[in-house]
Amino acid sequence: MTLLLTLTFSLALLLSLYGVPVARRAALKYGIVDSPDGKLKHQREPVPYLGGLAIYLAFLSSLALTFEFRHDVLGIVLAGTLMVMLGLIDDFGVLTPGTKLMGEFLAVFVLIKSGIQIQISAFPPWLCLLLTVVWMIGIINAFNLLDVMDGLSAGVGLISALFLLTVALINGDTTLAFMLTALAGSLLGFLRYNVYPARIYMGDSGALFIGLMLGALAMIGQYNGDHPVALLSPVLILGMPIFDTLFVMYIRFLRGLPIFLGSPDHLALRLRQWGLSVPQAVVLSYLAAVVMGGIGLAVMAVGERTAWGLLALTGVVLVVATLVLKRVDMAGPQETVAQKIPAEVRGGQVRS
Repeated sequence: MTLLLTLTFSLALLLSLYGVPVARRAALKYGIVDSPDGKLKHQREPVPYLGGLAIYLAFLSSLALTFEFRHDVLGIVLAGTLMVMLGLIDDFGVLTPGTKLMGEFLAVFVLIKSGIQIQISAFPPWLCLLLTVVWMIGIINAFNLLDVMDGLSAGVGLISALFLLTVALINGDTTLAFMLTALAGSLLGFLRYNVYPARIYMGDSGALFIGLMLGALAMIGQYNGDHPVALLSPVLILGMPIFDTLFVMYIRFLRGLPIFLGSPDHLALRLRQWGLSVPQAVVLSYLAAVVMGGIGLAVMAVGERTAWGLLALTGVVLVVATLVLKRVDMAGPQETVAQKIPAEVRGGQVRS
């Protein structure tokens, strides 16, 4: 198994390293680019989309060459394909938020029909179904909203995939291990071209795909422990994008703004306003994702009392972080820039 996992990762990495430049050339040739406008976009030259398509193809190809697809795997792949197609259309700026949300619900329906859903024996079936829909829609949009800075969403996705892979290996879950390995290799290859200054963006096609894959794979993983707190491990492992989304929702609620309106409310953008560079803000976000992932693993390994203590400490830290970042003055250039166009809806990224 170790050899096949290594092969899967290597194939996904190499295919991504090869495919991303091809996607970049194709996007430039056909004008599928994010052009600087002096307001929202400050990159030196037009940056192409289609990085998400390269991630998807590298993931699918490496998995097809090394792993035998089952019914549930095909369901996840089909739902992921729907997300890629939806994202590609949205990258052209022709979808409304409502239409996009309907497409996400369709992908989640495919997952549920394939037997991919939350299953907690203590909960009635209708509640498990409701939690599945809320979880999936939330994680899909969390990674989409997170895609506001070079290397941010893909890097956090890679970190999350590696922590979920660790859980899968601990439990001997071969299916999840192979899928997460392929996803990790694809994301690592893409990051080679997406770190600051980015030469290609993943666009909505990539962000939606990553969100769906991580949400689905985290949802059906086994989080064994001697206490119910272990069931919160996937929430913690994906805690960084979840916290960013909840923070954005909270700030926009206070400001009376709809969730889909572009504004400088993201954690990374507030770190930029503090004076950090793009690489510094992204690395700090990576560290937060690592810490949250580590706590997610820890609550599975420790006793119930210690696990509750870790949750309480994490909650206190997040509340403090919310209060501190909430006070960051965003009345400078960042606010003027970010409110022009809803970047996360269009798949673009805020730069300065």
